[in-house]
Amino acid sequence: MYKNKCISVIIPAFNAEFTVPEVVQNLPVWVDSIILINDNSEDGTLESAQNLKKKFDKVDVIDNAQNLGVGGAMKEGYKRSLSLKMDISVKMDSDGQMDPGYLPQLLDPLVSGQANYTKGNRFLHTAELKQMPIARRIGNLGLSFLTKAASGYWNIFDPTNGYTAIDKQTLEKLDFSNLEDRFFFESSMLMELYRNQAVVKDIAIPARYNGENSSLSTFRSFFEFSPKLVKGFIQRINLQYFTLDFTAVSLFLLFGTLLSTFGLIWGIWHWIVSIQTKVAATTGTVMLAVVPLILGFQFLLQAFVLDIGNVPKQLKDSDEMADSLKIY
Repeated sequence: MYKNKCISVIIPAFNAEFTVPEVVQNLPVWVDSIILINDNSEDGTLESAQNLKKKFDKVDVIDNAQNLGVGGAMKEGYKRSLSLKMDISVKMDSDGQMDPGYLPQLLDPLVSGQANYTKGNRFLHTAELKQMPIARRIGNLGLSFLTKAASGYWNIFDPTNGYTAIDKQTLEKLDFSNLEDRFFFESSMLMELYRNQAVVKDIAIPARYNGENSSLSTFRSFFEFSPKLVKGFIQRINLQYFTLDFTAVSLFLLFGTLLSTFGLIWGIWHWIVSIQTKVAATTGTVMLAVVPLILGFQFLLQAFVLDIGNVPKQLKDSDEMADSLKIY
């Protein structure tokens, strides 16, 4: 136990026969349960997991009959952790890049009641950030901004970081059908957490690289994740500001969208007419395009400012609220 809390560490593993033993052996002795998931590996990962189970009583092995992806494997791990009545469930990858020495920093906000979900952030360490190629840095900036907008957690960064911890009360409320099975899992997790108004906190944890190549390209993930994040953003805005409530943000979004759309269409239409007729648009015509665009932009900007202020700071304990947030 860690500070009177039962802790489980869930390790999804695919083709990790050489790295997973070291990951398990380096975990602190106070970890109560180690849930090791062989995600239909093509190497000797299952044998390594079974050997670890023989060596450590706390190791629990799940052998997936088919490859479920990191998200699918984690769902199985979370279900097992809940069945074992663990107070906190930690996700740790099997490649050895996540330093178990940072587990206390990840757990303390949950134990003290400051957060419901914590995640690592590699970008809070300037030394590691300077070593990162500029192209990858830019890709992460774009992906992080889209994830902030889609999830509503404007206070977090490094959204694809898989070193996470969640308390039992929050985990029990999650709708696993809303969580993706593949690499989009972490981002979909944030969106599902927002629906439950969970408090999420970033923890500065540097990654440990041993010459491995990432299986997830930053730019590939940016282009693959973008449509899903845009869809998530639209769903969140519709649910939060037009379905469950109607606030000043709703008005700013409504008027901002209408004015911007009118100004844009009006301006483009008369620009095309001017080109075709070779007659310059009048000052009044131009102003009818510019003024709505400026006002619309200001309304939308104010809506974003207010939305940033709506980051969950306290868990909604009401079961009725939790159910109402799960309507899609």
